Amino acid sequence: MNVLQIVTVAALLAGPAVPAAVTAQAPQGWEQTAMRVPAAHRLAQGKGVTVAVLDTGVVAGHSEFRGRVTGGPDYIGGGARPGQSYWGEHGTSMTSSVLKVAPQSRVLSVRVIWDHLDPARKKVDAFIKENDFKSAEKVGKPGNALAKGIHYAVDKGARVISMSLGSDEWGWGGYEDDTAAAVDYALGKGVVLLASSGNGGSTDRNDVDANNVVSYPAAYPGVIGVAASGPTGRRADFSQVHTYTTIAAPGIDIWAANNRGGHDNGSGTSPACALAAGTVALMLSRNPDLTPRQVRDILVRTAKRPTVAYTTYLGFGVIDAAAAVQAAGTAKAAKAVPYKGKKYFGQGPTDRPTVNAPLDPDYLIIGGGAAGIGLLCLVGAFFLLRRRSSAKSGRRR
Repeated sequence: MNVLQIVTVAALLAGPAVPAAVTAQAPQGWEQTAMRVPAAHRLAQGKGVTVAVLDTGVVAGHSEFRGRVTGGPDYIGGGARPGQSYWGEHGTSMTSSVLKVAPQSRVLSVRVIWDHLDPARKKVDAFIKENDFKSAEKVGKPGNALAKGIHYAVDKGARVISMSLGSDEWGWGGYEDDTAAAVDYALGKGVVLLASSGNGGSTDRNDVDANNVVSYPAAYPGVIGVAASGPTGRRADFSQVHTYTTIAAPGIDIWAANNRGGHDNGSGTSPACALAAGTVALMLSRNPDLTPRQVRDILVRTAKRPTVAYTTYLGFGVIDAAAAVQAAGTAKAAKAVPYKGKKYFGQGPTDRPTVNAPLDPDYLIIGGGAAGIGLLCLVGAFFLLRRRSSAKSGRRR
């Protein structure tokens, strides 16, 4: 399967996916207060942590970044170059959101998807509308860009991988074996992966993005799926509703850098994912020994919870960066528990005779009782039907 069948921008900034009623006049920088970022900064600012932003590239020379961004390889291709309007539009904004939360971290940018206005993407869209998937594959660069990007980021020392992207926009399945293997590789190296839950959660049937399909990479086991919340703490109307959502972060009117040297407001589960990734960088800066599972558990435990423990709308709640960083600082290093069972796992040596385990007597009693009751019912039914048949026969005489 080609990369075109996997990776698209799941949460483009500033688009029609966000209803006007939801985005109306959210105060600039509200996400900092909602996540308690200033309080978190008194404990950690991300020093020593590299966050890989797998996206559309980045304008590394933006004045906001001040040398904190390194450009990696371009795995998606298509002909775009830095300086063009469709290079790094989305990725620059995501990088900005990461650094707003973790200002002393470093960002490694790896290009694995196209911006919305990229001509290469438009060509692919046109072929897909005609169901001409073979031609669509020929337009793009062969190989799985996302899997390659994950491997590259891990090998370059990234501790966090932020993926504000998903498979929901082009309307076909997003699972791919080599990407799943890349996720496992990253987790095995102690790298935390986060992905946006997707922008197809609208209930408006006229909304072209209202698909709410399962979106990868958020749905891969081990990846922290991030939903978008608004200033009131409720789910943003566009944020997808699925059981793979672990946590939520602000995703409406997020002020961030753009690829033209300025700043814009944008909305989506994409900035929510980037803000969450910045929080994880703070946690790892505070405690570098945290495992991916510990990071997830702390985010879940410290989140501002909805009315119940878990919902498919916001996961376990909205991130509280200050509480998460505080908890990270007191977490003990995870240790492997030694195996204290029998000498052999499974059935032991290959020449050991196989013996079936005896049945539990309780199951025999329950099964025998049920069989006996069933037999009595059948016998009773037989005699009842026979008596009715004899009665009818007597009346006919």
